[in-house]
Amino acid sequence: MSEFLNSALQSKPVSRVLDRLYRASEETDPAIVSHAHKEMLKRGAASDTGLADLFANAFIPVSREIGHFLYILARTQISRTIVEFGTSFGISTIFLAAAVHDNGGGRVISSELNSEKVKSARLNLREAGLGDFVEIREGDALDTLRKLEGTVDLLFLDGWKDLYLSVLKLVEPYLRPGSLVIADDLDIYPDAHRPYLEYIHSPETDYISVEIPLGDRIGVSLRI
Repeated sequence: MSEFLNSALQSKPVSRVLDRLYRASEETDPAIVSHAHKEMLKRGAASDTGLADLFANAFIPVSREIGHFLYILARTQISRTIVEFGTSFGISTIFLAAAVHDNGGGRVISSELNSEKVKSARLNLREAGLGDFVEIREGDALDTLRKLEGTVDLLFLDGWKDLYLSVLKLVEPYLRPGSLVIADDLDIYPDAHRPYLEYIHSPETDYISVEIPLGDRIGVSLRI
């Protein structure tokens, strides 16, 4: 019998871990982000891909509102296989894994470049009681997500912005009709997002897309 009597998202283990991670983010991220912003201006960075060193200890989590939005979409769609680009410390992964659990089982395949974050995310997921529903692949997502099995119900893009289109095209052959592609932080580095947005909104591709003013704007696309 599951330890989660109703929704995994409302369980004590999940709530406890999320509360702890959000508190840690509030304590550490402002200083890290402020320093990173100054360095970005110095480097004249047009995207965040080459700035991994600046964010090694940053949580940069999805907000609770977006986390609940992800959970609702995954539950409504009855997602069984979810692919996530950008694990970080596992906050968004917890929301997605809770949905998979409550859908009756499945797997979240998440990719993270930073090895220390991978270790922390695995511990966080285990503490939340959701470790069995997640496979974290360590390394460059363009390598780690190259081979998937079966079909993918939902793809969540929340890593380096100028890699969104490359990751989408990598996972695209596995996306079933009716699957969802969700892209976070569209207002951050808009130039880096342009190729992805042009592709996803093109009438020549098989998507119907909307953009929603949650957080730094989030895009939701239906594979038709």
